[in-house]
Amino acid sequence: MWPTRRPLLLPLAALLAPLALTGAACSTASEPGTTDATAGSSPAGGRAVPGLDVEVIADGLDNPWDVQPIGGGRLLLTERDRATVSIWEDGDVRRVDFPSESVWVSGETGLMGLAVDPKVRRNGRFWTCQGATTKDGGHDVRVVAWRLNDSGTKAKRRGVLLKGLPATSGRHGGCRLLVARDGSLLVGTGDAAVGTNPRDLTSLGGKVLRLDRRTGDPWPRNPFVKAGNKKQRYVFTYGHRNVQGLAQRADGSLWSVEHGSYRDDEVNKLVEGGDYGWHPVPGYDESVPMTDQSLPGKQREARWSSGDPTVAPGGASFVVGKKWGALRGTLAVAVLKDQRVLFMKFDDRGRLKRVRTPDALREHGRIRQVVDGPGHDLLVLTDNGDGQDEILRVSPR
Repeated sequence: MWPTRRPLLLPLAALLAPLALTGAACSTASEPGTTDATAGSSPAGGRAVPGLDVEVIADGLDNPWDVQPIGGGRLLLTERDRATVSIWEDGDVRRVDFPSESVWVSGETGLMGLAVDPKVRRNGRFWTCQGATTKDGGHDVRVVAWRLNDSGTKAKRRGVLLKGLPATSGRHGGCRLLVARDGSLLVGTGDAAVGTNPRDLTSLGGKVLRLDRRTGDPWPRNPFVKAGNKKQRYVFTYGHRNVQGLAQRADGSLWSVEHGSYRDDEVNKLVEGGDYGWHPVPGYDESVPMTDQSLPGKQREARWSSGDPTVAPGGASFVVGKKWGALRGTLAVAVLKDQRVLFMKFDDRGRLKRVRTPDALREHGRIRQVVDGPGHDLLVLTDNGDGQDEILRVSPR
């Protein structure tokens, strides 16, 4: 059972706000722009767009980056700059004994992505993606395995699954994690603002990586698993700038959310071995296209693009459950700069159909993450800093 912490009674008469669809992905949309349906109405297909109830179930947080259910009504939570792991239970947040001092915090990098084992309630296993200091005094980003004790009070380190994800100043740290339904662990990485990283298959930067969550070995079905270079064996897709979200659709397809430069934030449908076209060279030339079709080979176009200006998307989750009506099956994408959640409808072929932006989720500032929570309610993290952040529980009426 979810305790009600603080219900927000927000007017939903104007549930849906206009949002222009821009970029190449929009040419496939049969209904350009946002639909004009209001809460309770039935768009084509007969399913109504639900109103939303939003409850603040935790506050006083500081730049929370990820949250995951761990069973028994409990949630596990990371805060980037504080480098803390906490448990939410019965409306209270308590910190777990965790070596925060081992996390390198700088700029956009700190304690970031979080993934939990499907059997976490029994085995306590979870993984973090975090900044670290190397033996020579430099820095990298790495994926670390942990075990939560039975009382939920202490996290014991079980080892580093993968290290050497590039880091410079802390810019473009990436670091989103996802346990896929085939059991693999996906890692979305940033390019560390180094122009050659995204298309260099021997660099772990600017990629989506796939590995065995138990051993840290490259996933045996990766496209380059037989490569002579060990880092290349981890590569699932490449040519990314700064992956912020990963999600898996009901049909098994994998999707990423990515920060653009001054234009073209992206949502991508991931294709094994795919090149997503970011190659800002020489130097770090951010005037080049996010998906540069002048490069050798085939580049995969985004399924949604923000155009110019960017909106700064974050984490994302596909919406599950009949109770969500017309929002069922959409990709709910957190948005930082434009401070909202976008519900993107894609058809069976992955073509964008429409985007909805509920007013009820435009009242909380910057949004970092959206997660499928207990009972298929959504868990939403704000990212405003200065101890002003919250966990929101969002449920359809």
